[in-house]
Amino acid sequence: MTKRTSAKYKLDRRMGENIWGRPKSPVNRREYGPGQHGQRRKGKMSDFGIQLRAKQKLKGHYGDLTEKQFRRIFAEAERVRGDTGENLIGLLERRLDAVVYRAKFVATVFAARQFVNHGHVLVNGRRVNIPSYQVKEGDVIEVRQKSKQLASVLEAVGLAERDVPDYLEVDHSKMTCTFTRTPGLGDVPFAVQMEPNLVIEYYAQN
Repeated sequence: MTKRTSAKYKLDRRMGENIWGRPKSPVNRREYGPGQHGQRRKGKMSDFGIQLRAKQKLKGHYGDLTEKQFRRIFAEAERVRGDTGENLIGLLERRLDAVVYRAKFVATVFAARQFVNHGHVLVNGRRVNIPSYQVKEGDVIEVRQKSKQLASVLEAVGLAERDVPDYLEVDHSKMTCTFTRTPGLGDVPFAVQMEPNLVIEYYAQN
């Protein structure tokens, strides 16, 4: 299990963007970074800095993945035929915790990881407690019967801040979700612009 090594809102402030589009994000009030030096004026960022920032932002969006995890996913995206950037987004969106989050069964991607870890999720009728589990097209993801009335689940379903993307067929009355297809970058409802091409450039040089 990956530990969340920093508060999710600190990630927002470090990036200077509301990367999940949440109304409570401190970036809505303070656009500068955290810490005593956060308000210092920043100079022009180098190409390396821009690439690193793009990687950190994408990593952060999916629950602040570790570098080891993210590099492994990137290596898989490179290995598969097709556009590496599109493959990378597709692999990240096929993570079980990402699907649970997109389906609005939980409020945040961090909650999704914990929700899966605690055994609340079934995939094709089988309990899966591995957040990084890769969902396949046609798989049915369901909240376990005992967990369907949890207050956190019912609250998440009612959130108006984001919509369910069209590559998922979700029935909130039954708490089920079908993963219909692997999305590309343009299909994913990111709250901010993600630039996987810069991530590719970063790994090409480092």
